[in-house]
Amino acid sequence: MGQAYVIEIAETGGVDVLRRKARDPRPPGPGEALVRQTAIGLNFIDTYHRTGLYPVKMPFVPGSEGAGIVDAIGEGVTGLRPGDRVAYLGAGTYATHYTGAAASMVRLPDGISEATAAATLLKGLTAWMLLFEVRRILPGDTALVWAPVGGVGSLLVPWAASMGARVIAVTSTPEKAEEARALGASETLLSGTDVAAGVRELTGGVGVDVSYDSVGRASAQASLDSLRPRGWWVSYGNASGAVEPIAPGLLAAKGSLVLTRPTLFSFLGEDGGMARGTAALFGALRTGAIEARIGQRFGLDDVAAAHTAIESGTTRGATLILP
Repeated sequence: MGQAYVIEIAETGGVDVLRRKARDPRPPGPGEALVRQTAIGLNFIDTYHRTGLYPVKMPFVPGSEGAGIVDAIGEGVTGLRPGDRVAYLGAGTYATHYTGAAASMVRLPDGISEATAAATLLKGLTAWMLLFEVRRILPGDTALVWAPVGGVGSLLVPWAASMGARVIAVTSTPEKAEEARALGASETLLSGTDVAAGVRELTGGVGVDVSYDSVGRASAQASLDSLRPRGWWVSYGNASGAVEPIAPGLLAAKGSLVLTRPTLFSFLGEDGGMARGTAALFGALRTGAIEARIGQRFGLDDVAAAHTAIESGTTRGATLILP
């Protein structure tokens, strides 16, 4: 692996603010473990931190998930030992090494590779949160899924379909629409069309039970207009920019709609959410309900190109960054 280093940003801006800095790994303190990283997941939230959409204290090492091999453990750690394969969520994973709380690390079961874990942990847990925790998807439900072939969408679509939901996918090109159908979408719509009108036509004028919307500003009105009375608009991303404020009275006028803006870490607290979520995720991977679709791999030194790719909308499935 050579010299240990991190990718750091000292100011917000374009991909040029992502800079390599030599840095020795921090030895693990009590309750911590030091991991030699073998795979890092790229997520849209990393670009939000870089651009300042989600403010962070500078200087800052981006990255929200990773996987690798435990090199050392701190005092009091009993659940892990050097040599264990682990995956984790945590700040600062754009690095050759990661030191963090051992309690936040998940030992990988046989059959789940480090690459699979890094590609699916954050995105897969997000899909789990949407389908099981925010609003439990039920057989016979109709779900509108935006960005269905992206990192979260490529897990959300087949998982929802495996649970008996009818999935209507909204994407930007005919090629992506074909991919969405291969993933399990029953029907597809193109985002450049009147999506709400298309939804009404497909549902006999009823609308969908839930819209899983990671696009944000550009898709907000279409999501609202696609819902049936008492339907749910689950806004969980801002790929096109932050959603404008919505007046509560508008939700009432459209049929007592529910709007929620969930964040994953609210569902991974002390009530066993992490264990529950990873058990569901690894189970879905083992049974084949979902799979890790790793569409792109970039070296850690080439992380600027990875950011450019995800922001351009040209990526498919998950993107890995390899130290």
